[in-house]
Formats: sequence, C-alpha cells, structure tokens
Amino acid sequence: MTSSPSAAAAPVSPQLREAQPRSPGPIVEVRDLEKTYKTARGPLTLFRHLDLEVTPGELVAIVGQSGAGKSTLLHILGALDAPSAGTVYCASIDVATLTTRQASAFRNREIGYVWQFHYLLPEFTAQENVAMPLLARGMARREAMELAANWLREVGLDDRRDHRPGELSGGEQQRVALARALVNNPRLLLADEPTGDLDESTARQVFELVQRIHVNHGLTSILVTHNMDLAGRCSRVLRLEQGRLATVSATSKPQSNPQPENGS
Repeated sequence: MTSSPSAAAAPVSPQLREAQPRSPGPIVEVRDLEKTYKTARGPLTLFRHLDLEVTPGELVAIVGQSGAGKSTLLHILGALDAPSAGTVYCASIDVATLTTRQASAFRNREIGYVWQFHYLLPEFTAQENVAMPLLARGMARREAMELAANWLREVGLDDRRDHRPGELSGGEQQRVALARALVNNPRLLLADEPTGDLDESTARQVFELVQRIHVNHGLTSILVTHNMDLAGRCSRVLRLEQGRLATVSATSKPQSNPQPENGS
C-alpha cells in the first residue's frame, strides 16, 4: 500500500483558531448529552445523559432501531446540529460552541462524511466531485484534481474518474463518496448507513474498502448501520436505545471476518 495521499499543509483558519481545542486525548468525548426537539405534540427527547468516548484508531459501529437518533448523533458530532445540553468534543474541538462559520471550517478540515445516499453532483465527473472539498478550501485546481485522482485510485476507480455519477453503479458512487470524504485527510470519518442502499455483495465490498482504508491510513471512524454482520467486524459495537449508548461487543481491533452471533 502506498502512503496516504495528503493535501498540502495549509494554515489553520481563524475560525478554528478561535475555537478552544483541548489537550490530546480521545478523538470524541461526549458527556451528559441531551437532545430535545419541540413538536406539535410536545417535547421529543432523543438523548438523556448520553456518554461516548472514542479513542484514536477505533472503528466504532452504532446500531439501534430506526428513529433512535443514530443519525442525529452523527450530526451533532459533525457540528451539523447542536445539543440541547451536555458537552461534545470532537477532534479536540468543543463543537457546541462553534459559530456557523467556525462549524463550516471545522467540518471541512476535521470531518469526513459518507451518507446512505452519495450526494454526488450529477453535472461533474467523479474526479471533480472528489476535488470539491479541496476547492472549497481554496486549493489550486490542479493540485486538488491531482489529490482527487490519487484517492480515486485508492478506492479502485482510477479508470472511472472522468465518468459522471449517472454513469457509475451504486457501489462505484459510494466509493467516490468515500474518496470525497477522505480527500481532506480528516481526523474523524462519520459514516451513516453507507451500505444501506446497496445489495448484500456490494455492501460487503464497500464495507471492506472502508475497513481497509481505516486500518491502512490510521483513521478514527464511527459507522451507523443496521447490518449486525458488518457491525461485528468493528472495534466496538454500541447500541443506541432509550436515549443512551450501551456496549454490545468490543474487540481490540477491527475484525477481518465477521464473528458468529451468540443469539443474545
């Protein structure tokens, strides 16, 4: 495996410099998190004193019933939503204190997202889609396109970089989305049902790609999934239920093969 393609060093933005980072430690540290929405029928509380700690290098799976708040939790970690109470440190930043401008800079530099739907821009090629985060940061187009090509090669799509999303299969679209999420070399990868729209065989291939890149590039990753077979191959499996997280299983490192279920 070649070394990780990386963006050229860029000065830390004033928006992130203003945010107060913590001393080195867990990549994710959540304490007493609460999230409540106002609805026509009254308050809807998703999280009650939820705690979460993720250390560098972990690949953590979060499972739970639909509507339990798994996606909302990722949104809060990635500064796309705000907590109602509690503290949320992600990539050493107190994300709950970020302004809109700071949150945008934080997401661009520190977080990689992969969603169930790829959200690729249909009028641009795969390479251009992957380069978008770098161009948004202000990187020169030539350099951004070169780094995008490197990451498309990393996910096995070197020969598809000039294709538009509509010319790619579902699995190829998700691999482009993964390359786009990683082109900025984020400290944390957040993946929300990245294989949910794929058939079983393609889902396994995409997960194994995520797993391989996670290991080879020293990522810290949080994966939301309903697929317990894939979840069982992660460092830890956490279940979100009744507003809190509970450990389902834990291993010392991501598994190369799924572990048999014990029926519990």
